[in-house]
Amino acid sequence: MLNILEINDFSAPELDIYARRTEAQLINKDNPEAGLFIAESPKVIGRALDAGYIPVSALVEKHQMKENEETRQILERFEGTDVPIFTAEFEVLTKMTGFKLTRGMLCALKRQPLMDYQNMCEGKDRIVILENVMNPTNVGAIFRSAAALNMDAVFLTPGCSDPLYRRASRVSMGTVFQIPWTYFDKKTVWPAQGIEQLREIGFKTVAMALRNDSVEIDDPGLKSQEKLAIILGTEGEGLLAETMEACDYTVKIPMSHGVDSLNVAAASAVAFWELGR
Repeated sequence: MLNILEINDFSAPELDIYARRTEAQLINKDNPEAGLFIAESPKVIGRALDAGYIPVSALVEKHQMKENEETRQILERFEGTDVPIFTAEFEVLTKMTGFKLTRGMLCALKRQPLMDYQNMCEGKDRIVILENVMNPTNVGAIFRSAAALNMDAVFLTPGCSDPLYRRASRVSMGTVFQIPWTYFDKKTVWPAQGIEQLREIGFKTVAMALRNDSVEIDDPGLKSQEKLAIILGTEGEGLLAETMEACDYTVKIPMSHGVDSLNVAAASAVAFWELGR
């Protein structure tokens, strides 16, 4: 049996997670063991559950509980648990959350401890480094491409948007739960120490940048490298100058019609396709 609770009091503290807490408050940096995140849509929620994330509660549009097969399949996974399933009509939920729910379902889950990035590198041949990529939509899209196109892990500098932000995980279609990822720890000075440590464990570093002193993305020597770390920079400004100078390769994607650059998410898909084969 499901623990279904009809919403009749917007001020109930159990609903703070969905209605009144910001993404930053959910992370709970002062007490990361108590950190939470919100997954949106049955597909994303299902992949989070598959990855072992523990649900705290769910918020479901009443109509979806009866009419949406994907939603019903997720709810079946809560059978026999005490996880509260809050429900109300579409208009009520939209008013409470301030946005239209994607496929009518949200789920609050507990965060998991992040691995040390050097330990995560073990056994990996193709990894992705995101340097200060701040747009959660781009982060989510990059994860989706990384998972689909043979990347083994994603590493983020502290200036990046959180992959578990609701928008990032939704855009990724839940692949943030399928590909290993972590942050560089704050003790590692990026890029100097980070790139040197990657080199010490056998990775050749590839800066994706708009520079003419670069190799072609299909360069045989580049593609034959056993271990590659593909580094992508922030929207607009791209990679730091220090990062480009420290990398073993600089790669520029050839373009036509006078186009000078691609969105970082689009560039990531091209790079992963070519270098992950």
